[in-house]
Amino acid sequence: MLKQNKSILIVDEDPCLSDLLSILLLSHGYQTRVTSLSNQELNGIAQNMDLVILDMTLPEADIIHICQEFKINSATQDVPIIVISNNQGQSDRIKSLYLGISGYLTMPFEPEELLARIDMIINHPLHQSEDGRLLHEQEIIMELNRIIDTRAVHVYFQPVYHLESMRLLGLEMFSRPDTETEMADPKVFFDKALKHNLYYEVEMIGWKMGVKMAVDHFNGRQKLFLNCDPLLVQDGKFARVKDMFGVLGMPEDNAFLEIADRRVSAVGENFYGNLSDFRQLGFKVSVDNLEDANKAQMKHIEDIKPEAIKLDRKIVNGVAHDVYKKSVIKLMASYCRQHNVICIAEGIENKTDFEALIELGVDAGQGYYLYQPTRIIDISSMSLVR
Repeated sequence: MLKQNKSILIVDEDPCLSDLLSILLLSHGYQTRVTSLSNQELNGIAQNMDLVILDMTLPEADIIHICQEFKINSATQDVPIIVISNNQGQSDRIKSLYLGISGYLTMPFEPEELLARIDMIINHPLHQSEDGRLLHEQEIIMELNRIIDTRAVHVYFQPVYHLESMRLLGLEMFSRPDTETEMADPKVFFDKALKHNLYYEVEMIGWKMGVKMAVDHFNGRQKLFLNCDPLLVQDGKFARVKDMFGVLGMPEDNAFLEIADRRVSAVGENFYGNLSDFRQLGFKVSVDNLEDANKAQMKHIEDIKPEAIKLDRKIVNGVAHDVYKKSVIKLMASYCRQHNVICIAEGIENKTDFEALIELGVDAGQGYYLYQPTRIIDISSMSLVR
């Protein structure tokens, strides 16, 4: 495979490591650029790259910020990221899965291992011939089936708090596949599962794990927010989901189906009827990823009539210093109060945004500033009541 014009950005504060990486990659036909974390034009540089290598020894908050900025920026959200860490434990790997990183290597590693990982990620996204494309899709299906058969999924929980009192409202549960392929990126993983009609199977692995853990650790007051593609509702899997909750002993009225707003426009006529069936059993509904108060998004809210609305991190991040974001969030918070809907802000990463959201009337929130995602449910440590 020719590597002409394949460019790799190395973000590192250690000149020795970055020089070694650059020499290795240049000797194998890649173009490289080395930059520091402090470069204010990092996003602009990354959008012209085929891959980014991050050193996990950089400050954790900075790594999180970089990855989140890349994922919310349309120009960089599809640029794959490989993390290099000197941590032999699992904490960095867990963080990398949560952040949607495509590859993870622990030092020391063989140069061939890094080169193979890079080759897999950026040189073989899709072969040009029809036969090559078919082979690639077959490999994806095989990996999806391996994940399903071995239940190779990790579940994470992030607390959602009432902002004024910091009383725990509930936990959002989300799953990440245990894979070394490009499907380590959750967006790629679920998109591929949807494409190959395996979404229900992969989502239910995480749901079953998460619901069981909630049953074991909740004290009856907390709610469980479950990410749910609209197609799961549309495809009529109601009976199977109902049976799963019954077997695991989870009251349906303790669960929110968290439906992504950006996916609602793709639903068919069965969606709203099936959603009504879920509601009659006790499930509540949250509209997720709300980025604006435009006509299309408000129409989705009007049609779904959710019990909660989640404001996307794109509109939440930096709200304290952004007049436009403030106006949108204030409008949505007002709408929620008028319609008895819980207004929840996602991606709260600092104190100034946290305080601004309270002033704007947002009911609840979640984010790294409040509590990081965790694979363990510990209600006592998650309780932050003022």
